[in-house]
Amino acid sequence: MSLISVIIPVYNGEKTIENTIKSVLSQSINNFELIIINSASTDSTLEIISQFKDPRIKVFYYPKANVAVNRNRGFKHACSDFISFIDADDLWTKDKLELQYNALINNANAGLVYSWTDCVDERGKFLRRCSYVNWSGDVYCKLLLDDFIGSGSNVMIRRDAFVAVGGFDEILTNAQDTDMWIRLAAKYDFVCVPKPQILYRICNISMSSNVLGLEKSNLEVINRAYSHSKAAQHQHLKIYSLGNLYKYLSYKALDVYPGKQNTFHTARFIFMCLKYDPVIVFKPIFFKALFKLTLMTLLSPKQAKKVLSLLPILSNTSTFLGYEVTS
Repeated sequence: MSLISVIIPVYNGEKTIENTIKSVLSQSINNFELIIINSASTDSTLEIISQFKDPRIKVFYYPKANVAVNRNRGFKHACSDFISFIDADDLWTKDKLELQYNALINNANAGLVYSWTDCVDERGKFLRRCSYVNWSGDVYCKLLLDDFIGSGSNVMIRRDAFVAVGGFDEILTNAQDTDMWIRLAAKYDFVCVPKPQILYRICNISMSSNVLGLEKSNLEVINRAYSHSKAAQHQHLKIYSLGNLYKYLSYKALDVYPGKQNTFHTARFIFMCLKYDPVIVFKPIFFKALFKLTLMTLLSPKQAKKVLSLLPILSNTSTFLGYEVTS
């Protein structure tokens, strides 16, 4: 039996699936199975997958569904005691599985191991590093404030822990990952591999760009988390959790091509930041956000793009993330 089951859910992933599979097959540990859940792809995804003749690859065909459903479908076919997921547009470094497996073996109380993540663009070029934290043990309080794990492509989970929490919540359309980590953290310790091993691809058409869906699902996850008995002593943190959410949503809503923004909801996100963190009105990011949104609203997309390209410091609203309260 394989030591590890790796699960890739894919729908129309012809642009990236080849490199994702290669990054899994090139792992320094060889004893794993690779389960690919094809969710009714209509492009050349299946033709690309069929070019790989590795016996560790198992392909299953299902109707189209969200990522939580497809990850759970993959788990039903998994035979290993350790489970890892990777989305069809992300990449791993060669030692990802080996170091995470060793971390779980050496930490018997841990139900989940995570590593650090770097963001890359559609061509795989480095954009920025994500959260480089090293929190192990009981991390429930940390997850209330921030999903420092970042994506479903990061973790390795013990099989019995995955079963104990009931898998991914298939009702949520977004934030399924955060919900899973919080439910696991309520029962198990976490352990960290302090090394960037996940390359998370930022795409303009990615699901994470659906800011209204992100808002709805994340509010549901936050309310669930604070209703758990584990959060009884941490209710004072909820205002910071909500503030962090709206800082992230403001960044996401502004991180689009001019003309693609929803002006009303972007303005609402910015002022929700102010509601939960009034001090932000004195920070440069507040004025940068209003400046950028005003340009994108009043100017034509071509004009706004030109002006913003001439003012890269003013147009960079990723600094919203630097004002998140994480401890």
